[in-house]
Amino acid sequence: MRSFHITRRGALASIAALGALASAPAFAHDHVDHASEPLPPLPGESVYRLDATLRDQDDRAFTLASLQGGPVLASMFYTSCDMVCPMIFETVHATLRALPPADRAATRVLMVSFDPARDTAAVLKKTAQARGCDGHWVLARADDATTRKVAAVLGVQYRRLANGEYNHSSTIDVLDRSGRIVARSGKLEGADPQVTAAIRKMAARG
Repeated sequence: MRSFHITRRGALASIAALGALASAPAFAHDHVDHASEPLPPLPGESVYRLDATLRDQDDRAFTLASLQGGPVLASMFYTSCDMVCPMIFETVHATLRALPPADRAATRVLMVSFDPARDTAAVLKKTAQARGCDGHWVLARADDATTRKVAAVLGVQYRRLANGEYNHSSTIDVLDRSGRIVARSGKLEGADPQVTAAIRKMAARG
């Protein structure tokens, strides 16, 4: 499905010249204190090198780089979707439940909306509550151009239909501490063993 012209390779190439981003302060929703941990320079393939500012469900601005320091499950959605997107949420919940408690507590979730015009902060907040998302979850929005760049680096495809709905992939990525994609799944309705294994492997490395 050809849904946008920005490829992940192209997006990463466009930000390579920016150099490694400075370490950002601990993310506002993070219940795990990574701020005291030294953060190495971001590798060239890091998603966090993308100079993107988003806003969360509390309408607070944050950068992708502020997520570094622990494993992140990242995906995209839109709130008015009544088919695939609810399944993405349930799959992420199932993935978290499948992790040992310590690994679950260290894992954050980033869900970025395709539909910033309709998915306001208030709508995202209501959705987070309805979907049982705790403080480890970040539901985010950005302007259209930034949204497409985020989709490109996450390997998510989408396109808006004439009726206002979206065709989109159901990709869920695992980002490591430095923002590299270490696992990717399109599997819904249950935890993908490859995804949980990638998170547990990170935890085992300490």
